Amino acid sequence: MKKALWLLTIAVALTACHKDPPANPDQNIGTIEGVGKVLVLNEGQMGSNNATLDLISCSDGTYKNNVFKGTDGQGLGDVGNDIAINGNEIWIVVNNSGIVEVLSKDDLNEIAAIKIPTPRNIAFDEDYAYVSSWAGAYVVYGEDWSVTDYKNPKGCVYRIDLKTKEIKGSVEVGYQPEGLAVSGDKLYVANSGGISYNVTFTYDNTVSVIDTKSFSVSKTIEVAVNLNKVYADSKGLVYVTSLGDFYTLSSGLYTINQSGEVFIVEDYVSVSAFLDDCIYWIGNKEEFDYAATERTWKAFKCTNGDKEEIQLDLDGVKPFGLCALGGGQFLISDAGDYVNPGTVSLFRDGKKVKTVTAGVSPGHFAILK
Repeated sequence: MKKALWLLTIAVALTACHKDPPANPDQNIGTIEGVGKVLVLNEGQMGSNNATLDLISCSDGTYKNNVFKGTDGQGLGDVGNDIAINGNEIWIVVNNSGIVEVLSKDDLNEIAAIKIPTPRNIAFDEDYAYVSSWAGAYVVYGEDWSVTDYKNPKGCVYRIDLKTKEIKGSVEVGYQPEGLAVSGDKLYVANSGGISYNVTFTYDNTVSVIDTKSFSVSKTIEVAVNLNKVYADSKGLVYVTSLGDFYTLSSGLYTINQSGEVFIVEDYVSVSAFLDDCIYWIGNKEEFDYAATERTWKAFKCTNGDKEEIQLDLDGVKPFGLCALGGGQFLISDAGDYVNPGTVSLFRDGKKVKTVTAGVSPGHFAILK
């Protein structure tokens, strides 16, 4: 769940009428070229245990809601935070439930459920899955929004054997790690410090570089405050996004080269996606104006550190998640009020094709070729 929305989510929950994820008959989002299927992970509302998984059949555009039921029939759990494909398996990080679910790509049946405290994001190499963890960090607010309880340990990365699904150790990184990506024999981890900010008013601003052979931190690189997503291309360039401080420091996109040098690519990065060595993102300069009724959204792509603007008419969609599909096609989710079901829209050549109803807070995608 995006940290910037926590207080908003709580406030809205007090006044909004909650509806469960829809039991819709199959919807149609429009055909998607060059892709077999796409999974949509709906985060759900924190504390409501209503994260769900949707499935798009791209050949005919069929959109199915809530396609996964666990062995206990209870679904995914509380706050779906990341989803990724590795071989014939689907790995789903369920943050508040403290679980990493592993499903079969063929039939969506559960293979394993691995317990990890407050897991956030996932990445892979040939032998292991790596999961960032907040290690139990939390903040509890009183009625006047003052902090009544608080724990802010440094975070860590857990290593899971891909064959046995057993945890093979952990390594401490920075405060509240988020995205991570493997580049060669290095694992780059974005540290946010999102919990510490609630009390100390300082974010973490570092990327921890883990040597995957020794499974130890080999370097720490200062990038920007409140880091979020990490992507790595095939040439050794690493992309890192920052959420900013939501008041004076804007969000942004940065690159780290193989020498550890940091370069800024762009300010204002709300959502991002990565496909075929190219990063795509959407942002708006009004991100500090929380009362704004209209925003000027711009979309870009970047390859080898060189950016290019993309023409995109969002047509009323407020981006919460982004999936690049190739061929000028994108899926963009809109979380709405973060309590009731959101939407997913298909865009082609800069124009919206169709919008369907998803689960609560649809935010993450995985492409099944």
